[in-house]
Amino acid sequence: MKERIGGPRNLVAGLGLLVTRTIGRWVPDPFLIAIGLTALTAILALTVPGTFPANDAATDASTPSRISRLLEAWWSDDGLWKFLKFGMQMAMVLVTGYALAASPPVRRGIDAISDLPRSTSSGVVLVSAIAVGTGLLNWGLALVVGALLARGVGRSLERRGIACHYPLLVAAGYTGLLVWHGGFSGSAPLQMTTPANAAAVLPDSMVAEYAANGIPLSETILSPMNLFVSLGLLLVVPLAFLLLVPSKPVEFRSPRSLDIDLEENETSSDPMNPIEVVLGVALGVALLAGFIAYLGASDGGIGRLGLNQINAAMLGLGLILHGAPTRYLRAVEDAAKGCAGIIVQFPLYAGVMAMMATSGLLGLFAEAAITASTPTTLPLFTTASAAIVNIFVPSGGGQWAVQGPIALVAGVDAGVPVGKMVMSVAYGDQLTNMLQPFWALPLLAITGVKARDIVGYTALVMLVAAVWIAIGLLAF
Repeated sequence: MKERIGGPRNLVAGLGLLVTRTIGRWVPDPFLIAIGLTALTAILALTVPGTFPANDAATDASTPSRISRLLEAWWSDDGLWKFLKFGMQMAMVLVTGYALAASPPVRRGIDAISDLPRSTSSGVVLVSAIAVGTGLLNWGLALVVGALLARGVGRSLERRGIACHYPLLVAAGYTGLLVWHGGFSGSAPLQMTTPANAAAVLPDSMVAEYAANGIPLSETILSPMNLFVSLGLLLVVPLAFLLLVPSKPVEFRSPRSLDIDLEENETSSDPMNPIEVVLGVALGVALLAGFIAYLGASDGGIGRLGLNQINAAMLGLGLILHGAPTRYLRAVEDAAKGCAGIIVQFPLYAGVMAMMATSGLLGLFAEAAITASTPTTLPLFTTASAAIVNIFVPSGGGQWAVQGPIALVAGVDAGVPVGKMVMSVAYGDQLTNMLQPFWALPLLAITGVKARDIVGYTALVMLVAAVWIAIGLLAF
């Protein structure tokens, strides 16, 4: 069965195939990318004019001294090991999201939805819409739901004898990471909701005015600008994928031999110990009760949600839906397999960030954006600089800790609202996730594809999303 597509749509689909086949040949393994970016950052830090500013009296500006300072920054507790706490929070987002998506009720829902598409066109629209929608709720959940749904739709179409473009389905399943920073697991806006976290990021000159109460989500995630941008992407992203579907179906490669196969690990038929069920459900209810209490507290509420609160709620829901702690633990063990690459690579990117901060590279990126901008264009240039930085440091929270203060000071000086500057950095961070395969590691493990198979498609959708985000930043 072939899907006939003509006119401009066929041109876009052909461009998608061309870009993927061209870029795909040169995309290395994500771990190699992390190593390469480490080396590239060191080279740039030592060669780009303006690094290690002359007014820094910590040591002399000779090349041996610079190398020594760079190595010290990379190796130190504030380098490779700086974001161990944050890394654990991110790992919890992933494993709790995975475990929730792997629970029997959610899995049955995914299987039922997988049988709805009748072609690659309807499949990519469905997968991308659900991936984007869940990405606005929780990036870890979106990553797993998108992967499982892409794999499920591919298997369903194969079972019914319908040829499909499996890599395009997987690319659609990754788009939750294109919108996540504008959703309820976005690191930058969530970190700014509490006074303590806001004070840790803001410069001393801004603490008294902006950190006393934190920056509520009504000025960031729930702002009219972000509702326009993020909810609009619910329509823009599926439409972009629809245009990328080729007229000639690509042969489907069955993803049955995967490192993570949830069907083989299904435990719903195992008998459950009543005591175990009571204990697991009780813990889940307690976690959800604490979450609800936090929402109703005078110093809490949805505007003050942080990563810890979201992780607690995801953990509670997962325990309840799995029915027993041992089943839940098996799902977490599966999720940990998808974390393997992240665990090794996260310290490398923390080291990259330390080198960029110590050498002044990060400041040069941000200041270049500020110098070239006006109050109207400052958010656009901030988003662009954040997108570049994210390629080197694919950590929303880690990037915000270093780039946030620069962006906020520039915004205050230019009269741009603080919340808009927070989201400007967030948008840039999420955009280039479509180029940087760091967070795609679990999805690639679940679906059995390579980063090179999807990066061309995600890059083109990224460009479409960038235009939409630019419209939102200029309109509000």
